[in-house]
Amino acid sequence: MQLFAFGINHQTAPLAVREQIAFDVETMEPALHNLVEQNAAKEATILSTCNRTEVYCSTQAPEKIIKWLANYHQMEEREIEPYLYTLSREQAVKHAFRVASGLDSMVLGEPQILGQMKQAVRYAEQAGTLGFLLHKLFQRTFSVAKDVRTQTEIGSNLISMAAAAVKLAERIYPSISEQSVLFIGAGEMIELNAVHFAARSPRQITVANRTLERAQVLTRRIGGQAITLNELPEQLAHHDIIVTCTASPLPILGKGMVERALKQRKHRPLFIVDLAVPRDVEAEVAELDDVFLYTVDDLAEVVRDGQEARKGAVVEAEVIIDSSVANFIHWMDSREVVPTIRALRDNAERHRRHEMEKALRLLAKGEDAAKVMEVLSNSLTNKFLHAPTHTLNQVQANEREAFLDMMHRIYHLHTPE
Repeated sequence: MQLFAFGINHQTAPLAVREQIAFDVETMEPALHNLVEQNAAKEATILSTCNRTEVYCSTQAPEKIIKWLANYHQMEEREIEPYLYTLSREQAVKHAFRVASGLDSMVLGEPQILGQMKQAVRYAEQAGTLGFLLHKLFQRTFSVAKDVRTQTEIGSNLISMAAAAVKLAERIYPSISEQSVLFIGAGEMIELNAVHFAARSPRQITVANRTLERAQVLTRRIGGQAITLNELPEQLAHHDIIVTCTASPLPILGKGMVERALKQRKHRPLFIVDLAVPRDVEAEVAELDDVFLYTVDDLAEVVRDGQEARKGAVVEAEVIIDSSVANFIHWMDSREVVPTIRALRDNAERHRRHEMEKALRLLAKGEDAAKVMEVLSNSLTNKFLHAPTHTLNQVQANEREAFLDMMHRIYHLHTPE
């Protein structure tokens, strides 16, 4: 089995493709089960965020993973292959380390990806698809990410997606304190945005969620009212700024609903930030007058503003990562000899037990203990040396020099000149 990472991200695929290959929370464990049950992988973890979908796995047939990914999302392989990257061994390890450290994110150095990666590992643990190799990989991945963040300035001058959303809103509305803000969803990304917008003291805050209780938890923290998604058609027109990020596989805000809201608002502008993948807002909404619709990809330009200050830290981070990759690959290579070491020890143990039983029988008969020990030691020595000396005598001339060198290394032999 080999270690592989397969995926697409914001650098290789547009949002329209990423949303087709995304996995939602409810289907994550069934998907992992399906992947392993199809014999495509022995171990597997799926990381799915607004910017990437990646499969980390142990497999002997990487082509099966690509086929499974396409089939699972009811797509043709040719539809995803132009956007897909396939990384093995060192490349896969390095990629995992870079992703967790925030070096491969749209927002350089952003910390949310580490939490998302840890959640992906928890899903794999619950599904029973996180084996020894992936457990070790992610254990080391999280350690490397911690080293990068504590030993470099990768997180300094960070402009988050939430801060970028506020910046964009302030281009439309001079003062957010005079606007009403609606948050759709109550997950981590919405919480981050809610905190940033709440700091601007908007006139009104509303949180809409599938379950009212979850929305109320957030409103108790930032203030405002909580509603259910069923109330959106009536409530939409009363808000100027909408930030949405749910796990819904289908759009929450359709073109018709937004059109009706605009009529009620007498065409006062509506600012919408859709951070969901798949998208919560129908793409056709962007065609409406008086609507300013931004997706996660649209926020890319804003979040790049603070990246120059962190580029020096990237060099330092890459040094930490490269060293850690070398150490992990060395560990992987050492694991490959474990079966041979185990077989060697099992063979030696059989010889030891056999000779020990013979010695105990002789002692039981009253044989002299010193003689029994002498026979035992001679027999063990002969048995342990029989295989290497026999092979040494049989080795071909063209292999003899290399074999002799190996024997000297194994037994630490020093022959006179």
